[in-house]
Amino acid sequence: MPKIAVITDTDSSLPAALAAQHAIELVPIKIQFGDESYDTGTEIDDRQVFARVDSERKLPTTAAPAPGRFIQAYQRAFDSGADEIICITISSEVSAVCTAAMTAVEEFPGRAIHVVDSHTLGMAQGFMVLTAAELAAGGATADEILQAVAAVRERSHLFGALASLKYLAMSGRVGHLAAGVASVLNIRPILSVRDGKLQLLEKIRTQRLAWERLITLTEQAADGKALERVAFMHVAAPEACALFAEQFNQRVACPQDILTVELTPGLSVHTGAGMVGVAVITAR
Repeated sequence: MPKIAVITDTDSSLPAALAAQHAIELVPIKIQFGDESYDTGTEIDDRQVFARVDSERKLPTTAAPAPGRFIQAYQRAFDSGADEIICITISSEVSAVCTAAMTAVEEFPGRAIHVVDSHTLGMAQGFMVLTAAELAAGGATADEILQAVAAVRERSHLFGALASLKYLAMSGRVGHLAAGVASVLNIRPILSVRDGKLQLLEKIRTQRLAWERLITLTEQAADGKALERVAFMHVAAPEACALFAEQFNQRVACPQDILTVELTPGLSVHTGAGMVGVAVITAR
């Protein structure tokens, strides 16, 4: 029975402890403040990012891992006895991570390395990775895992509510005047993944209504099907996320094992502090 290693990037929003539990290697997205560079997950988190952003009033940039980081990850997997590798990356529509992972494959001619473009991000990607790791641990073949991962992607849904347009204004994606007006009106933008990208769906007044809209969108996406997996996500807002999770659970039947995770800096610099959201996988 071939041993299959599972690798992903930190934009999967998987907590390091959970990844370690499932023997998943996380290749870090880079966060750059000027000349200073940090690895997501080990050197910087959402709280630290936005403490610095609020102090310096400037957003950092993000960078995909160099192919060399994937070469190192692949080599560690083979050195640990893996016969094959499945590497699931954030959507190629928003990052060059997939390209870096595929470039690294060229250093291992004749070895079985399957790079999968998740076409999504956050815990929608993370659930694909967890599925792969669970099946690999159970002795599934690479083909079986790849088919299951693709099926999970088709049943994944992710929605988030921003706390404000402040950070989008800092990034230049909206004007400062528009962000100021939105702040006065207490506008909460709603995001989702569409065509592999994080896109603005709607603008809702007040936090309460925005959270209700997230729940409604999830119910509509499920279309009467049960939720197989649920993860609540936040950006430096654990208390708000707990309140949202409570509101969500009052309306939606959830499985027993529910995750609460940080979005992680590779993504959170695009949403800003205070975001809360949910990723779900519907049953077949």
